[in-house]
Amino acid sequence: MWPCRTMIPEQNPTNLSGALPYPRKIFGRTRGKRLRPAQQRRLEEVLPRYVIKGVSLSENPQRLLLDLSELPGPPEGPLWLEIGFGAGEHLVAMAQAYPEVRLLGVEPFINGVASALGRLEEAGATNVALFPGDVRDLFDVLPDACLAKVFLNYPDPWPKKRHHKRRFVTSEYLVPLARVCAPQAEFRLASDVPSYIEQARKTVPAAGFELVWDSFAPWLDWPGTRYEVKALREGRKPHYLTFRRCGAHALEPGAMAQISLGRVSQR
Repeated sequence: MWPCRTMIPEQNPTNLSGALPYPRKIFGRTRGKRLRPAQQRRLEEVLPRYVIKGVSLSENPQRLLLDLSELPGPPEGPLWLEIGFGAGEHLVAMAQAYPEVRLLGVEPFINGVASALGRLEEAGATNVALFPGDVRDLFDVLPDACLAKVFLNYPDPWPKKRHHKRRFVTSEYLVPLARVCAPQAEFRLASDVPSYIEQARKTVPAAGFELVWDSFAPWLDWPGTRYEVKALREGRKPHYLTFRRCGAHALEPGAMAQISLGRVSQR
């Protein structure tokens, strides 16, 4: 397995100079086909019950840290995060399987959010909070070392080499992810794109994580997703990685460059 390398900044990188990186550009779609009336109703009536307050720039221009005690679920329960929850199959399954856990879900694609709200309503999950936007905005306002587990299931592949810099497994995302992960926090990644897996094997350890699981076999509590079904149907082989967060230390010289795409060879 890959060795543990600790290369994390002493401060939140969004606040080093007092200048915030806004406006941020979101690559990929945020809206698909026209919403059905039931989906529109969920966004208007159900989403406010689940949405995390104080994440967006309009609600929190000073980027003050969230008070996690206000999140739904057991007050002392561990906090998990799913990045890009899609239609919510995995998010809802985890919420039902682990009622003692508090779950955060982030998804910028509004059609997916509407579908996930339907699943949450049906399941009656009470330990889930959602942010329908960019995960980088959430990273800005999460306290240090607050997450015990993070899921990244079938992220946007960005298969063209010139677009690899848009992937989650680059420094823009991994450095703040490492800041908000507690020591020994688990980071799970599922993908059917070989170059994505290869890139993650290099960049995630450079951000302060240790690779502890690298397999074509999923996790024991893996509920599956529609993207996995599609990949198998089309003859692609899903791959599953688990990383553990190392202890946080100051950023070593040149570490940001090492994590950046320009220093990671691609196949």
